[in-house]
Amino acid sequence: MSFLPNINPAKSQPHLQPGTARGLSADPEWYKHAVFYQVLLKAFGDSDGDGVGDIRGLISHLDYIQWLGIDCIWIPPFYPSPGRDGGYDVADYTAIDPRYGTMDDFRELVEQAHARGIRIIIDIVINHTSVDHPWFQSSRSNPDGPYGDFYVWADDDSGYSDARIIFVDTETSNWAFDPVRKQYYWHRFFSHQPDLNFENPKVHEAVLDVVRFWCQIGVDGLRLDAIPYLYEEEGTNCENLPQTHAFIAKIRRILDTEFPGTILVAEANQWPEDVVAYFGTPEAPECHMCFHFPVMPRIFYALRDQRANAIVDILRKTPDIPEGAQWATFLRNHDELTLEMVTTEERAAMYGWYAEDSRMRANVGIRRRLAPLLGNSRAEIELAHALLLSLPGSPFLYYGDEIGMGDNIWLADRDGVRTPMQWTPDRNAGFSTADPGKLYLPVVSSLAFNYQAVNVESQLSQPASLLHWVHGILDVRSQHSALGNGDFALLETDNEAVLAFLRSDETEVILCLANLANTARAARVKVPVRYAGWHATDVFGGAGFPNIGPGGAYTVTLGPRDFFWLQLQAPRTATPAPREGARADNRETRPVDYTALSRPDPQPTNLAAATPPAKES
Repeated sequence: MSFLPNINPAKSQPHLQPGTARGLSADPEWYKHAVFYQVLLKAFGDSDGDGVGDIRGLISHLDYIQWLGIDCIWIPPFYPSPGRDGGYDVADYTAIDPRYGTMDDFRELVEQAHARGIRIIIDIVINHTSVDHPWFQSSRSNPDGPYGDFYVWADDDSGYSDARIIFVDTETSNWAFDPVRKQYYWHRFFSHQPDLNFENPKVHEAVLDVVRFWCQIGVDGLRLDAIPYLYEEEGTNCENLPQTHAFIAKIRRILDTEFPGTILVAEANQWPEDVVAYFGTPEAPECHMCFHFPVMPRIFYALRDQRANAIVDILRKTPDIPEGAQWATFLRNHDELTLEMVTTEERAAMYGWYAEDSRMRANVGIRRRLAPLLGNSRAEIELAHALLLSLPGSPFLYYGDEIGMGDNIWLADRDGVRTPMQWTPDRNAGFSTADPGKLYLPVVSSLAFNYQAVNVESQLSQPASLLHWVHGILDVRSQHSALGNGDFALLETDNEAVLAFLRSDETEVILCLANLANTARAARVKVPVRYAGWHATDVFGGAGFPNIGPGGAYTVTLGPRDFFWLQLQAPRTATPAPREGARADNRETRPVDYTALSRPDPQPTNLAAATPPAKES
């Protein structure tokens, strides 16, 4: 059992169970069963009281992240930037914004995280830079100089007319006129983010130097932001072009040769049949992981539609992926809940269900956090997590969603879901000691999600809180390898509200059942006939369920927004589990005790004294 993390390490050292300084695992496919956690540096912890979170603030909360059950932290851009797009407008690829700390701070972060068995991946934004980047400033002022051809320039704005405009709320063209160079430059996102020219071999060299720089620092992975848009070609939509895949394969070869064990994660907001190409081929592998964008909105659609059809349809349309590849799945993140990958009718329905106020909308999506999006329904939040943790892919959690943090729709753009982490009911939610007016964004103070009620300290003290529930289900998932990289098979049911599927590997078979309706439902599930007569056991409490019936028929009743994870075992290898659950005196089959999982231990371990191991190859 682990001890509750101390959320204010400045006052006392956290008490950890001996052996917690576990170091990194040697598994080269660690990402296939990992749980990822997205942290915005400026939002997580302010160590120097300037109102902005920083690297040392994140270091001070690593014990909390470890206790929660996280295997890898994803950190969005922390580079010098004018900050007009949350840091995704990069002004220097190989430096750290002074507000966040120093390169030595970042090295310590990597070292301390690795000592706890936590990996670090970072964003690398190579499609575009900020207009403030020295490359662009040189390109616009000296067209014949070394950076003159680093960006896509034209004398008029008529080129690549088949490319869609992504940020339809703010942009009217993919071209912007530069008064200095007196030409137009190409941008797929905001006009202050000019696209790099990947037709120029020198751009390749510069980007690969950036890749090597951060891998030498010790990061465990790179998330390739906006990767489908690297190249332009007339007569196409300028997305997913073969040249883009060739360049990603070039990055992958460098990682495999020079930095084995370091992964690539593709952010490609495309249909699955297009995204699967970003995994590459056996001859030319590309990304280890790709985000599966279309699954996410369909989870939310299904919850309001009260039918599993939307989820089933997109999973059936998802192609098989290569050996060694893994989907990345998520419920929410720092961006809007994108609705680009749904039909016009589905989009209209979701706006009506989830974004009745126009301030809740941004671009083609909804800018809400998980808890307010679901009306703060504990049952729906739990069901959404259960789906995220059992469907194919490695889950990415967003900071604060584990406590049900709210948002602030009165803030501009996407800032409403990027507010400070709520640690305590004290000033600034324990995030910072600064004057409240100095915070980069105000803490959430709405009626339903006020930081004085919704915070880590409060939920740590409540065994039945959402935080303890998330901690517990992550612990359960970590004990069942099939839920990470096992095979996936959809099952037929006679009730549209009930989603049923199998996860299996060479060690276990798990039957996953979920009721998307807000009322109780019964269903007859068609399990493969080879499992007829097999015992079913609840993985959470060890209680026995009825055996799989003759011919694979299985009848189940689920409460509103309810779910089961049932482990199936052959009669010849196991005896039925007791209907009342596992016996308390049987340590091997003891049901999960969420209170015990976080009960303090009287013998603390000083993690700081542990010698961080070298990064695994």
